[in-house]
Amino acid sequence: MQNPRTIDPDYLTSRLKALLDIPSPTGFTDEAVRYTARELERLGLEVKLTRRGAIRALRPGAAQRPARGIVSHLDTLGAQVKALKENGRLELVSIGHWSARFAEGARASIFSSRGTYRGTILPLKASGHTFNEEVDTQPVGWPHVELRVDALTHQRDDLLQLGIDVGDIVAIDPQPEFLDNGFIVSRHLDDKAGVAVMLAALEAMQRAKIETPVDTYWLFTIGEEVGVGASAVLVPEIASLVAIDNGTTATGQNSQEFGVTLAMADQTGPFDYHLSKKLHELCGEHAIQVQKDVFRHYRSDAASAVEAGHDVRTALLTFGVDGSHGYERIHLQALISLARLTIHYVASEVQIERDAEEVSGLRGFTHQKVHEAKQDLKADEQARS
Repeated sequence: MQNPRTIDPDYLTSRLKALLDIPSPTGFTDEAVRYTARELERLGLEVKLTRRGAIRALRPGAAQRPARGIVSHLDTLGAQVKALKENGRLELVSIGHWSARFAEGARASIFSSRGTYRGTILPLKASGHTFNEEVDTQPVGWPHVELRVDALTHQRDDLLQLGIDVGDIVAIDPQPEFLDNGFIVSRHLDDKAGVAVMLAALEAMQRAKIETPVDTYWLFTIGEEVGVGASAVLVPEIASLVAIDNGTTATGQNSQEFGVTLAMADQTGPFDYHLSKKLHELCGEHAIQVQKDVFRHYRSDAASAVEAGHDVRTALLTFGVDGSHGYERIHLQALISLARLTIHYVASEVQIERDAEEVSGLRGFTHQKVHEAKQDLKADEQARS
């Protein structure tokens, strides 16, 4: 393949900044979809949207099958108005799975029928001058926080007068910081950083006019945080699907904030043996730092695609995130590594030609050969001495 040009870090970070500026909790993703679709069209791809706004962008290759899919999600965590309280504040329920511990103190926007209001999510006992040590001992959870609206709202009727109602979407401010040392700190890096990785890979491929052996579909979903993700965006031509999302750099995990973290399994089970092996080998061939991890409380667009009945090989590439689903931190080096690997993958030759057909005979079917491992004890002793 042609040597891909260096990933443009300025392009990558500028796209990430733009995406973070667009509120897109699940159920409120139209503007993020519009922004991403226009950028894909500017890059020269054919773009199609599903009814609700999932994006399917085609970059043609030498053959239509077995096509490859790359997927990330535009939707983020958020909240929704559960009830209008008699004290003029709002009870909330989370959109997606995240702890109210990380909602306390957050600035937020409420999208009402009459416009956008600003507010702050606070614990029920927020004043230390009033509640003293009870501020620290009160329970943590969504029933124990409320949204204080920045308007004159002393009672429930005041909220109704403003047009605020049950079911209104609440977007949490990302508060991004892009540091000179490459660290990026923000909410919603899951998975707007993944979207930026995909756009940066595409920009580099278009700039370098890189050809691929098969069609690639660049997919952007709008419901991953609530579990539906890539359930309705694939086409039959797609035989393998690589999701780009966040990894977890917490205690007990092998993910890192640098390089590529290749997920070998999540809560739905192992990812495809052959596809994961290929991605790991590509990292070795192209000097891309890589580490493997297994996630226990995690699922991605890949899981939703398989659960919807798509018989595709799946893999998960991640950028290590510290404090996932909270105050998240990543490093630009990991995003660039992922973009590089994405280019090498989509430009690589197809190994399993049989995947061009959804159903076929045994001819060309894969092997998982097991060989007896042999240890060179003499070499091992020399290495230790």
